[in-house]
Amino acid sequence: MLAGLTGALLMVGAATSEAAPLNSYPVAPGVSLAVRSGPSTSYAIVRYLPVGARVTIFCQRPGETITGTYGTTNIWDNIDDGEYVSDAYVKTGSDGYIRPRCA
Repeated sequence: MLAGLTGALLMVGAATSEAAPLNSYPVAPGVSLAVRSGPSTSYAIVRYLPVGARVTIFCQRPGETITGTYGTTNIWDNIDDGEYVSDAYVKTGSDGYIRPRCA
C-alpha cells in the first residue's frame, strides 16, 4: 500500500513540475509573433515565436502603440534579455501593467 501511495505522490509531483511558470502567458492563437530588440516595430526582429507559444514576462515598458488580438496598447513585454513583444498579442488578462516596469 505504501509503495502505491509513494508512486501516486511521485506522479503528482511530476505533473506539477511540468506546469507553465506562474508568469507565463499564451501568445494569441494562430500568431507567430515577432520578437524585437526594443519596444517598437522600428527595432530589429530578433526571432519569431512559433504558433502556440507562451512567454514569461520579466518586466514591461511603454513603447509604440500597437493594435492586436487583445486590443490596442503601448505596453511591451520583456520576455528575455533585449527581447520584447507587444502586449497586444499576449493574453495577460489585463489591459494594464501586470509586471514591474523595466528599468
